[in-house]
Amino acid sequence: MPKDTQRASGGATEDPKAFTPFADDAGVRTIGSLSFENGTDRIALHGSLDITRDRTGLEQARLLRKTLDAIVKTLEASDLPEAVAEAPDAPPRSVKNPFA
Repeated sequence: MPKDTQRASGGATEDPKAFTPFADDAGVRTIGSLSFENGTDRIALHGSLDITRDRTGLEQARLLRKTLDAIVKTLEASDLPEAVAEAPDAPPRSVKNPFA
């Protein structure tokens, strides 16, 4: 797991290290089973999140909003291209079997 992972399982307690959108290719913020995987040109979302009607759900919803607000704020403050260029698919390569 990346070094500055922030997990909010059950509750939504935040790690002291802030999730800074587009700052690196290693940061992850996880809320319930929903992960925001940071990247310098895109943020990938994986998983799911059930927001329950209780204090835990409220904490998770607030952290979700805070994370999305940070992403939007970063995008709005940037000089954005029309679209991010897709990396060309690299041809597969053979590697030595590490178990042989």
